[in-house]
Formats: sequence, C-alpha cells, structure tokens
Amino acid sequence: MNALKWLDENTEKTVILICYLAMTGIIFVEVIRRFAFGQQAPWSSTIPIYLFLWVTWIGCAYTAKQRSHLRFEEVRARLPYTGQFLAVMLDHLIWIGFSIVVIYFAAEQVQLSYDNFAIVQGTDDVMQWWFYMATPVAFVLIIYRVLQNLVEDVQRYRRREPFHIKADMAGD
Repeated sequence: MNALKWLDENTEKTVILICYLAMTGIIFVEVIRRFAFGQQAPWSSTIPIYLFLWVTWIGCAYTAKQRSHLRFEEVRARLPYTGQFLAVMLDHLIWIGFSIVVIYFAAEQVQLSYDNFAIVQGTDDVMQWWFYMATPVAFVLIIYRVLQNLVEDVQRYRRREPFHIKADMAGD
C-alpha cells in the first residue's frame, strides 16, 4: 500500500486517535497529580477542551467519508433511480456550500486569534489559533471527502449501479 493511499484511508482516524490519546493522557496524569500530590498544571483543563475541537470536526469529515452523516435515507430510498441520483447530488452541493461558509467564518476567527496573539489559558506560549485551525482544516477535508463521494456516485450512476443509501459506519 503506498503512502498516499494509506493517508487517504487513515487521516481522520489517525488525527482522532492522537487527539484522544493526548486528551486522555493529560486528564489521567493531572487527576493523579491533583489527588496524590495536590498539584495540577494550570492548562490541564483547557488543552483537552481545545483538542476536542480537532476530534469533533475531523470526526465530521470521517462521517462524510463513510457516508454516515445526517441524511434523509427513507425518502431517498423510495425515489426512482434518477431521483436518488439528483438527491445525492443535492446532498453533495449542500455539503460543499455549507463547508465553504464555515471555512470563511472559521478562517476569520483563526485570523483574529492569530492577530491578537491569543494564548491558551494557563500557558505562556500555546496559541489558541493552533486549535481553532481544526475547523477550517476539517471542513476542507469534508469538501475533499464529499468530492470523492460525488465522483463515485457519478460513476455509479453511469454504470446504473445502486447508490449507498444506507449509512455504514464500518465503511465499504
């Protein structure tokens, strides 16, 4: 398996795993430090919250990739084949449009945080914008995943194969 294929298949899972491990490690160590030694790092309650931004938005990209995001499957399954195709294309266009709006406003928030040198509470040099980057990065990834699905759906339509109507968290 080449590196690009591995990256395509594992990007979201890897980022989520790293962030969850970091969150869990920080919380575990700091709870022990608090109860056993009466000490706690001042940033130990803020960094895990910021890491959760990465988990949440990258998780959203993962659901787009797996086609397990919110959809109106029952309605779509009852449509004729061309109607299903048009509904799927509408889904893709809505996802892309929504993602562009989110990227625009999230980038504005990142820029504001960057320009104001906003530092994570309890730290001296951990910048908030590093964590706020999760939103625009994840929504760019969502657009990429939606475009992958769009290409696959157009190919299925041309071959007259059934669409992925039912969500599948396990993947294909």
